[in-house]
Amino acid sequence: MTKAILLLEDGTVFTGKAGGKTGTTTGEICFNTGMTGYQEIFTDPSYYGQVLVATNVHIGNYGIKNSEVESENVKIAGFVCRNFNVEYSRHLAERSIQEYFEAEGIVAIHDVDTRALVQHIRTRGAMNCIISSEIDDLDALKHRLAETPPMAGLELSSQVTTREPYFIGREDAKHRIAVMDFGVKKNILRCFDQRDCYLQVFPARTTFSEVKAWNPDGYFLSNGPGDPASMPYAIETVGQMLADGKPLFGICLGQQLLAQAAGLPTYKLHHGHRGINHPVKNLKSGKSEITSQNHGFGVLEQAVYDSPGTVEATHINLNDNTVEGIRLKNHQAFSVQYHPEASPGPHDSRYLFDEFVGMLS
Repeated sequence: MTKAILLLEDGTVFTGKAGGKTGTTTGEICFNTGMTGYQEIFTDPSYYGQVLVATNVHIGNYGIKNSEVESENVKIAGFVCRNFNVEYSRHLAERSIQEYFEAEGIVAIHDVDTRALVQHIRTRGAMNCIISSEIDDLDALKHRLAETPPMAGLELSSQVTTREPYFIGREDAKHRIAVMDFGVKKNILRCFDQRDCYLQVFPARTTFSEVKAWNPDGYFLSNGPGDPASMPYAIETVGQMLADGKPLFGICLGQQLLAQAAGLPTYKLHHGHRGINHPVKNLKSGKSEITSQNHGFGVLEQAVYDSPGTVEATHINLNDNTVEGIRLKNHQAFSVQYHPEASPGPHDSRYLFDEFVGMLS
């Protein structure tokens, strides 16, 4: 078995065994605590530019099914796990995780003490890292790692968005929604399609005039990777959408862009929220939801609470009290920081799609 090395930006080194493609990769290290849904996580565009650590011990054990994806290809930059299960047990699976990673060009390291690694990230915070199964010279790895830009300040949506507009659903559906694709997950589109909506999905840098020309009933801002503060083009478009007065809904990066357009700053979280069991409280109903999450940035909490006349917090994270949802009081606009479409994860928050569709004319 080929040896592999994981080197963190602070100099911490983990050794293990190589998986996937033989090679070298860099990115910001992060971890996801979900016990299922690894394939959907691999293909979530919000992970673009990140090296993913799985906290669940066994990854690959139920194989790969080609239809269980959230985008057209794997988006993670690299992968770290404890047990990389090449043999799988599910009859419906079409190939192994090793075959999948080789085909997708993903470098992985396994047989790593992921508990120690995650504890280190939780203590020290998010940082860049490098995985290599071809270079064992630490000085050479440090030099290459030093050339990797930090996630803060990176605009990545342009690299994962659709290149051309496309349609989802029936043209004679009751509602028309313009979707801004900053890295949209397929299950978000399915959730709208199931609610009698016809969607046109636009590239991230589409101008507002082009979107408005389609005459949608409402606007949707998708999830996606990177730093929202590095996306002035999108913030300007969202501001124009708000001025247009039609209902607007945002998820994850969509929340951050809505906040920026409303004059609220965003910031980088210490180590982010990624998993499928994060508790969130709906401040209006008083009920709690178990949610699926994947974000490394958030809306500055104090800025929300300092703007009671224009913005209100609608949801909070019960682990750390971060703002998980906002509503603009002078617009038909709201958003959440988590993923109500799940995939993977619980369906506690699917009502948010119903609320948005109910706002459409």
